[in-house]
Amino acid sequence: MKKLFLFITGLASLFACSPKNQVTLLPAGNFETEIDGKATSLYTISNGDITVQLTNFGARVVSIWAPDRNGVHADICPGYDNIESYVNNPGERFLGPVVGPVANRICKGSFTLDGVTYNTPLNNDGNTLHGGFEGVDLMVWDVVSVCDSSITMSVLHPDGKEGWPGNLSISATFSLTPDNEMEISYTATTDKATPVNLSSHTFFNLTGDTSASILGHELVINASHTTPIDSLLIPTGEIVPLDGSPLDFRIGKTVGCEIDRDDAQLRNGNGYDHNWCLDKTTDVGIEFAASMYEPQSGRYMEVWTDQPGLQFYCGNFFTGNESDKHGNPIGYRCAFVFETQKWPDAVNHGNFPDTILLPGETYTHTCIYRFSYK
Repeated sequence: MKKLFLFITGLASLFACSPKNQVTLLPAGNFETEIDGKATSLYTISNGDITVQLTNFGARVVSIWAPDRNGVHADICPGYDNIESYVNNPGERFLGPVVGPVANRICKGSFTLDGVTYNTPLNNDGNTLHGGFEGVDLMVWDVVSVCDSSITMSVLHPDGKEGWPGNLSISATFSLTPDNEMEISYTATTDKATPVNLSSHTFFNLTGDTSASILGHELVINASHTTPIDSLLIPTGEIVPLDGSPLDFRIGKTVGCEIDRDDAQLRNGNGYDHNWCLDKTTDVGIEFAASMYEPQSGRYMEVWTDQPGLQFYCGNFFTGNESDKHGNPIGYRCAFVFETQKWPDAVNHGNFPDTILLPGETYTHTCIYRFSYK
């Protein structure tokens, strides 16, 4: 811990003396408390160009400082400046954490496995969203190791918690590479068959201002199909081509280009809040999934993953009634999420990628957010 303190102190001194970087680190003391008998804090990792702060409450990304084309850094990750706002937040609960045991939605919170029907919490319009009322995002993770550019956390989601089967042991490593990538590597094991579909729910606004619309961001998604949703955002079970659809981002266009088009899927999602079936060439390889470019700052972000799906959500439910750590209101469609994952409600659709983890197997998942500028 002494080495970690000296590292953070050194970072703070370096950035304070460098007007070009303009990085303002949040103090760890703002995140030091005890929840369910476990200590929480804030951790800082950096590769010299990208700086990330995370808390072990939900393995949550709190800040990401990245440079624009002029070398000026901004915090591109909406978040709060203290632990109380995350614990008691009346607005967006999923601001930056790892979500699970199963990310996204499960229809009517019910699935059958090995002849047994399991029921999970109905925390979203009669369905289960991101693990239920007390998913891994609201648990305090153990910090296994931390160094200048990497941190590993783990958590045990116990058998029977909110109806989920199996003692699920989860590990997540956040690493900053020399190529300005934030790589998240997950593993999980279980002692009982159980569905697993972890994902990061980190929000982004590449302008660095959460009151600025993201509709002018330019988006590419490497997918020719989607899983259409009903009015409660539950997949119908179909897999449909995107040709001619406003969800077709194979050729880049701004997020706002067709978001107001008269389209059933856009009405159901209140904008973009859908799963794209990625056009992968292999089942397990890490491949390009999506990119986002913000033309004013020049910030450019790519997503690479080994997962078959990408949920893109463009902040349709933000209202501007809550402010971020810099005092900026988080406005309507002023932040977006790229969730690499298996497809939503896959446990109830035999034609979707399998999400069941068996004893003796290891769940693995890699998500890479690569930052640059042009």
